[in-house]
Amino acid sequence: MAISKVLIANRSEIAVRIIRAAKDSGILTVAVYADQDRNARHVRLAHEAYALNGTTSAETYLVKEKILSIAKRSGADAIHPGYGFLSENADFAQSVIDAGLIWIGAPPDAIRALGDKVSARRIAEKVGAPLAPGTADPVASAEEILSFADEFGLPVAIKAAHGGGGRGIRVAHSREDIPEAFDSASREALAAFGQGECFVEKYLEKPRHVETQCLADANGNVVVISTRDCTLQRRHQKLVEEAPAPFLSEKQRDILYSSSKSILKEARYVGAGTCEFLIGKDGTISFLEVNTRLQVEHPVSEEVTGIDLVREQFRLAEGGLLEYPDPEIHGHSIEFRINGEDPGNNFFPTPGSIHSLRFPGGPGVRIDSGITTGDVISGAFDSLLAKLIVTGSDRQDALEKARRALQEFEITGLPTVIPFHRAVTEDPAFIGESAESFGIFTTWIETEFSATLPPWDGTVSDGVDDIELYRTVVVEVEGRRLKVGVPAGIFAAGESARRGRAPQRLVPEKSGQPGGSNRIVAPMQSTVVKVNVSNNDVVVVGDIICVVEAMKMEQTVTAPHNGVVSEITIAAGDSLHSGQQIALVEPAA
Repeated sequence: MAISKVLIANRSEIAVRIIRAAKDSGILTVAVYADQDRNARHVRLAHEAYALNGTTSAETYLVKEKILSIAKRSGADAIHPGYGFLSENADFAQSVIDAGLIWIGAPPDAIRALGDKVSARRIAEKVGAPLAPGTADPVASAEEILSFADEFGLPVAIKAAHGGGGRGIRVAHSREDIPEAFDSASREALAAFGQGECFVEKYLEKPRHVETQCLADANGNVVVISTRDCTLQRRHQKLVEEAPAPFLSEKQRDILYSSSKSILKEARYVGAGTCEFLIGKDGTISFLEVNTRLQVEHPVSEEVTGIDLVREQFRLAEGGLLEYPDPEIHGHSIEFRINGEDPGNNFFPTPGSIHSLRFPGGPGVRIDSGITTGDVISGAFDSLLAKLIVTGSDRQDALEKARRALQEFEITGLPTVIPFHRAVTEDPAFIGESAESFGIFTTWIETEFSATLPPWDGTVSDGVDDIELYRTVVVEVEGRRLKVGVPAGIFAAGESARRGRAPQRLVPEKSGQPGGSNRIVAPMQSTVVKVNVSNNDVVVVGDIICVVEAMKMEQTVTAPHNGVVSEITIAAGDSLHSGQQIALVEPAA
């Protein structure tokens, strides 16, 4: 059955990516949107757009019934889930199929078998894929993790059993770390995926994170499109990915290819999927998980093979077959995730307004983006703004192009990780030219990255160009988004409104810095998930005051100096604005 109209059950850059592939394939597109995404790029690019009526993931992109209702109303005959949200939800996939729609993703049974990391480990073990020690079932308490650590040693990785993307992962290096790490991983998994179960495995010291991009058809054919290295991460969230994975031996590559194919065949997989592995310092390979969806980093595999993975997803969902072998790799491609985070302030996610935006260009440069000038980035969703993909004839050529492209890349109005990317492309550990000199491992940023990056100063650069004094008003008719163009002069919103400019952001006080103010303030727009102290508690520098969540990631707010806590003004569940006072820490007498 051919797809004629596809609903994209997602937002931002991945929704834009899918819309473009659909248009290239002659397929009509339907976008959905939360309230704050009403004017988002993916909404404006789609042929039709419908409101989800809400402001949080739980009210919008995670509500199966709303998405299925819109699919019916719009006449869509297929649903593409993108990544995150419902993309690895087997019940949603089954509901789509039961509604008579084409599901552009893995079969529900394969999602259940592989999306659950515990079940995936069993499959990997059955087919002989390499594995580190781990629990056979999800753990119910911190005590179970302590027993595992007694048997296999520390450190241990506590991981969400459902979902992926680095959410719900904590590493405990001591027995004392385990209870809080378990609680935090469970909370984050519940917030990101709606399910808080976690399992445990032995954590490899200084590992690389290497994966295979795969495609599979309904006849059991599986091809590996390329390997990728995704080792450069912070808090288990990938920042830089490249294809092919550099500095692998032929034997390691063969193990990755053969294990990936065996796992997906055993699970009767169909569509695009990624098998992820860790490679220890000694070369030991351990299966990690399968992501039963399209990956954020899929463009680098496309660039080195010429295969459009989204269009292949469409074709395989329609019943098409893979009639080609593992493709040959040509050149080298590196992707830089452009997140709305402050690398000079512990990569804190920082929502805000985009005042100006200039993308780089030139040979070998690709931008996948969901943003435009004037957008307001909400704290309710992921911090990813755009992806810079740079491709060269080899890794050295790609790095040279990347340095130039990163210098050209400009976003003002909120902090981004671009300064980090500029620094890392000059770092000897990353630009190493052999397995011995390539010094990156999954916690390298937290433990060895030495470049000094100043915190974002909150200023806005010059250069926001005047725009035509003509405004587009968005109206909704029975939940369907329509646009009406009107002269901007009828608005009484002032000069900044006519020019489409967002107000300059206030610079909040920084929290958690020794020697700073006695005031502990919220580092970003966020939600309180846990308060660790009470009035009159004695704390030392670095003690956790509270845990907050923004852009689907938990952050800790810590004491800036030794002292006594007073004037606690928050409780779990409270919404905070950036710079809002949380408590005071009066210096000890």
